[in-house]
Amino acid sequence: MAIGASSVSFVDLFRSGEAGSLLLVSRIPRTLAALLAGASLAVAGIIMQTFVRNRFVEPGTTGTAECAALGILATTLFVPAAPLFLKMVISSGTALAGAAVFMMLVRKLPPTQPLLVPLTGLIYGATIFAATEFVAYEYDLLQYLSVWMAAEFSGVMQGRYELLWVSGAVAVLAYFFADRFTIAGFGQETAIGLGLNYRQVLIIGLCIVALITSFTIITVGMIPFVGLVVPNIVSRYRGDNARETLPLIALLGGALVLASDLIGRLINYPYEIPVGVVFGVLGTVVFLWLLFAKPARNG
Repeated sequence: MAIGASSVSFVDLFRSGEAGSLLLVSRIPRTLAALLAGASLAVAGIIMQTFVRNRFVEPGTTGTAECAALGILATTLFVPAAPLFLKMVISSGTALAGAAVFMMLVRKLPPTQPLLVPLTGLIYGATIFAATEFVAYEYDLLQYLSVWMAAEFSGVMQGRYELLWVSGAVAVLAYFFADRFTIAGFGQETAIGLGLNYRQVLIIGLCIVALITSFTIITVGMIPFVGLVVPNIVSRYRGDNARETLPLIALLGGALVLASDLIGRLINYPYEIPVGVVFGVLGTVVFLWLLFAKPARNG
């Protein structure tokens, strides 16, 4: 909270003046926003990976984020004076529809070719984003679209990040369904054989993913690789029991996003590099390590 163009300290919280106001209005909300966004996206990532039964997917590689952006763009075009709540509802709905279509596409793929799943997701998401970008270009909204898809926390202030608390609450809700998500990860036939209402659990999980994705994009933009690398790191060392690993995944996701935000503030001080760029670079390195490193545990 002390890092930034203006120097402040924790003691300033107890003093009246500009420094204390800066902490309350900007630095504390920014720190909380980074933690909430990182934790929520990491939880959304493990839910998607569990349902698809593939470690190479996350909301940003399955078309979910692109569909959420499409919903926000549609709201901006057709209901420009729409309140934030309406934008949230529409973007969540389009994100849910996008995730559902991706799940339908995945069912058509051969199970012996796991790399086809992320490739399908990337092509699917790129197609949706291309259409979204074309519409944004036609209506001179490319700048707005770039803000939604490139995450950065410099504009986070008190009164402009609170939607992320809802995203965090939705991520906590996932913990209460963790055991059901784990069973659903065995596959539809096995889950139904174990007495699980697979369809209901799938809808709940996709709704959680859609809400988290839309809340994050509306508030700070999309942060790439969080839902991809964080669950893989935790799974490598702690296994795949969702109830056991979800708190660790949320904690590591929040910590890595906050660390990326700090790096973005320090690497070209006093100017800033968006956290989406920093985490994109770090996430690529970590993802390559996960691909080529030997597993830390067996079974």
